[in-house]
Amino acid sequence: MRATYMYGPADVRVIDASDPQIEQPTDAILRTVVACVCGSDLHPYHSMKPNERGVSMGHEMIGVVEEVGAEVATVTRGDVVIVPFVWSCGQCDFCREGLQTSCRFGRQRTGGAQAQYRRAPLADGTLYRLDVDENDERMPGLLTLSDVYGTGYHAALTGGAGPGKTVTVIGDGAVGLLAVLSARDLGAERIILMGRHEARTDLGRRYGATDVVAERGDEGVAAVRELTGGDGSHVVIDAVGHLPAYEQALGVVRDGGTVTRVGVPQYQDGPIGREQFTRNITITGGVAPVRAYIDLLLPGVLDGTVDPGAVFDRELPLEDIADGYRLMDDREALKVLIRP
Repeated sequence: MRATYMYGPADVRVIDASDPQIEQPTDAILRTVVACVCGSDLHPYHSMKPNERGVSMGHEMIGVVEEVGAEVATVTRGDVVIVPFVWSCGQCDFCREGLQTSCRFGRQRTGGAQAQYRRAPLADGTLYRLDVDENDERMPGLLTLSDVYGTGYHAALTGGAGPGKTVTVIGDGAVGLLAVLSARDLGAERIILMGRHEARTDLGRRYGATDVVAERGDEGVAAVRELTGGDGSHVVIDAVGHLPAYEQALGVVRDGGTVTRVGVPQYQDGPIGREQFTRNITITGGVAPVRAYIDLLLPGVLDGTVDPGAVFDRELPLEDIADGYRLMDDREALKVLIRP
């Protein structure tokens, strides 16, 4: 099969790789229908330590089940499935509590989605069967349920977005934009999007942003505080993951408010000392258990009342995926859909 591997910074290649095989009776083998490049894939694209063997890439996909292990009971050959980006058993206490990202038997976030085929461990607990054809025109929106829509919703939900609340979203990537959409659907009164790319912020307005702030750092903090009468926002979502964005979030948040982080942190240490303590700031968020949110979010995608698939503004064949990484890194594309 053909599969995407990364060998170092900006070194993405599509190579011939061995077809995946059933290794455990709980496995399934999937044929990729659609996959994509994630903003988090750009972190290793910038800073990965060179690796001669390469690293298998991709964690967002819709697939068709090609084969199942002897113990798989919930999906069968020919089923179209959403593949959440973390494997989970579906049976342990964490999975039952809706925190599949802490599954006692899964948790590992493996690559392999940017390929023609992929092995899916813990198929019963992870895969979500869809009653759609693989050529369904809603496939881009359905693909967002494997990661970015669920992650944006996790950000808004854990932050406490709701009626009467002002929400500020830092970052105009796919997760940030879908956090805007989620905050709107949770009833937030005002949504401030901090971003500087017009095509993206226009989509943010379509998704429900009431204000856009292009400034960053201290100027951005001042602009948000001016919009909020000097107080700041009840909820601040860091959808970036770099330390300056987190520091900006702390500057924007209202006393008694919440900072929720869903951008993968690219730093080990950040401020969480006396200032945050005295201001009663809550810091939350984390790796989104997107499997827990599919039942809630899927109906809106199917009936067209929401359009999370609009974050995909470029589509490429698998063989051209290196161009997809470059386009996203250069901010020429928001999010790139891949078809094998």
